[in-house]
Amino acid sequence: MFQKILIANRGEIALRIIRTCKEMGIKTVAIYSTADRESLHVRFADEAVCIGPAASSQSYLSIPKIMAAVEITNADAVHPGYGFLAENAEFAEICTEYGIKFIGPTPDQIRKMGDKITAKETMIKAGVPVVPGSGGLLQDLATGHKIANEIGYPIILKATAGGGGRGMRIVRNEEEFEDLWNIARTEAKAAFSNDGMYIEKYIEEPRHIEFQIVGDQFGKVVHLSERDCSIQRRHQKLVEESPSPFMTPELREKMGNAAIAAGEAINYEGVGTIEFLVDKYRNFYFMEMNTRIQVEHPVTEEVIDHDLIKEQIKVAAGIPISGKNYYPNLHAIEVSINAEDVYADFRPSPGKITSLHTSKGHGVRVDTHVYAGYTVPPYYDSMIAKLICKAQTREECITKMERALDEFIVEGVKTTLPFHKLLMKNEDFRKGNFHTGFLNTFNMGKPNE
Repeated sequence: MFQKILIANRGEIALRIIRTCKEMGIKTVAIYSTADRESLHVRFADEAVCIGPAASSQSYLSIPKIMAAVEITNADAVHPGYGFLAENAEFAEICTEYGIKFIGPTPDQIRKMGDKITAKETMIKAGVPVVPGSGGLLQDLATGHKIANEIGYPIILKATAGGGGRGMRIVRNEEEFEDLWNIARTEAKAAFSNDGMYIEKYIEEPRHIEFQIVGDQFGKVVHLSERDCSIQRRHQKLVEESPSPFMTPELREKMGNAAIAAGEAINYEGVGTIEFLVDKYRNFYFMEMNTRIQVEHPVTEEVIDHDLIKEQIKVAAGIPISGKNYYPNLHAIEVSINAEDVYADFRPSPGKITSLHTSKGHGVRVDTHVYAGYTVPPYYDSMIAKLICKAQTREECITKMERALDEFIVEGVKTTLPFHKLLMKNEDFRKGNFHTGFLNTFNMGKPNE
C-alpha cells in the first residue's frame, strides 16, 4: 500500500480523498494555488505545497510544478481527482516514468477513451451499441452534408476532443449546417486546440444514464449499477440519482453487461464511468467514457455502501476487486450547490460566504470544502457543495431532500438552492418524467415569488 499520496486537485474532491486516505493510514499532500490557501483541503492534509498563482494554467494544470511537489514531499502516488489533469494521458505517463503511481487508468487507456472517435470504434468492436453517425472524423463540409442527409436530421456536431458541452451543436436542417459547423469548429479549436469534428444522430428527449465500473490489474471488470444524470443545463449535470426511475431490471442487466464489455475491451484499470443515451423506447447507445472518479460518485456510494475512493486506491496498489456486480438497495439523489445566480441565467457569484449552515440528519450527506468566512474564488468551477440524500424509496428521498434543502443556508453569495427547491416540487420530476432537455422549459419565476 502507498505511504503518501499527493492530491493533484482542489476543493471538495481533494478533501474527500484526504478523508479516505486518513482512514486507510496513508499520509497526504495537498497542493494549492495562492487563491486556495484558506481552503479546507490545505488545512486537513498532512503536508501542503503552494504551486503557483490563481490561474489554473500556472498551478493545477502545471505538470512541472506538480511533479516538483511530488519530489520534495517524497509522495509515492498521485490522485488526480476529477477535472484538471484527471484525464491527461501525458500527466499519467510522466508519473509512471518517474516511478510514481498514477491512481487511475494507464496512459493508453486514457488516450483510447479520451478521443471520442477512437472510443466509438472500440465500442463497435466490443459489440456495445453506438449512436449512428460519421464513424470517424469529418474531412470537410461536403462530407458532413452528405452523412447528415444519409442518417437524417436532426444531427449533432461534436468535437472529437470535446467535453462540458463545448464544440457541440444541434443541427435541425440542412440550411443551418454550415453556420453551426463553423461555430462548433471555432469553439473546439479555442477550447481544446483541436477542431476535429464528427456527426451523430441526435436522439431527441433522451435519458442520460451512466454505469459505474471498476476494473483491476488482473483483467476483471464489474459494474456498480447506474446513475440517472438527465437533469442538465447546457450539458452540465445538476442532479443525479440512483436507481434511475426509468430503469427496468431487464434494461439494467443489458446496460450493465454492455458497460462491462466496454471496460474489458481496453482492459480497464481503476474506477470509471460508461455514459449512455437512452431513448424513450429504452434503446441505449454508448456516448463516452470518463476515465476518472465522477462528481456524482457519492450517489453510488450511498446506494451500495461502498467507498469508491478507497476502491480506486486499492486497485492502484494491485489489490484484486471482489469480482461481483453491485445493485442499489436504497434510493439516493445528489444536487450540486453552486455559487451561481439562478435568476440571472446561472451567472457565477463568487465572493465571501458570511454565514453557512449545512443540512444534517439521518440519510443526509454533505461534501464541501467551504465554511463561514471562506471566499469563493472566481477562477474555478463554481460548485461549493454537494448535498446527497438517501432513503428506502424515491418518494421518501425527494421528501428528505426538500427538508435538507430548506435547512441548507448560505449567505454572502447567490447559490443554486432556489432552483433545487423548485425542482423537488415539480410534478414531472417527482413522477420521473424528464429527459436531458427538461430544463429548457423550466420556469424559475422571480426571486421571493
